[in-house]
Amino acid sequence: MSTVLLRRVPVGSPVHDLWAGTKMIAAFLISLLLMFWPSWTVLGVMVVFLVLIGVVAHLPLGTLPRLPWWFWGLLGIGALINVPVGGAAVLRYAQVVVFGLVLVVAAFLIAWTTPMGDIAPALAKMGGPLRRLKVPVDEWAVVVALTLRGLPLLLEEIRVLRAARKLRPKDRMNDLTNYSPIIDILTAAMAVATRRASELGEAITARGGTGTLTAHPSAPGRRDALALVVVVLVGAGAVGLDLLI
Repeated sequence: MSTVLLRRVPVGSPVHDLWAGTKMIAAFLISLLLMFWPSWTVLGVMVVFLVLIGVVAHLPLGTLPRLPWWFWGLLGIGALINVPVGGAAVLRYAQVVVFGLVLVVAAFLIAWTTPMGDIAPALAKMGGPLRRLKVPVDEWAVVVALTLRGLPLLLEEIRVLRAARKLRPKDRMNDLTNYSPIIDILTAAMAVATRRASELGEAITARGGTGTLTAHPSAPGRRDALALVVVVLVGAGAVGLDLLI
């Protein structure tokens, strides 16, 4: 996997300068469009659009995660399973795969171009109207932000644990009864995650509590409105092109 998974790529671009909420709204609009109009034409336009966003964001090719071989193997097995049903089933399966990959890449583009510290204020800003209904918007925003912040750290810890396990003498591991490498790594990962959570909680408390995570001034500007207009126009153009074809 790439080391920049769910982490901001430190480059300057118009995409990086957009408000975090704008990117999340854009991703939601794209997912909504593909949910109700998942044709090959619309999927193709969205793929090209996301590639163009990556180019405008100055994201290097190394940003893309290097997926393991078994991931592509599972996709191939899924396609083979649908072969006896007919060509239409294979095409539908491929359509679903592309649909999922487009949504994943859209979510990754947000992470690659947005500081994690901007996620909670943006979520709190967008969920402001729900406060009238006594919905704990700030708490939900903090949970989502901390989850996104902690996942890359946990993945990095698991990589370190796997590397440390490979350095252990194999003879010693073979002597252990009922030894399971998966349970060993998961147990160590849980211990590390608990320690990380404790340290993070102490750091947040020292800085004034979770309220400070959503108190950062966050608001959209004119370029954010322009960006959303572009997303809507691209989506409308994709649907219009599909109708013409």
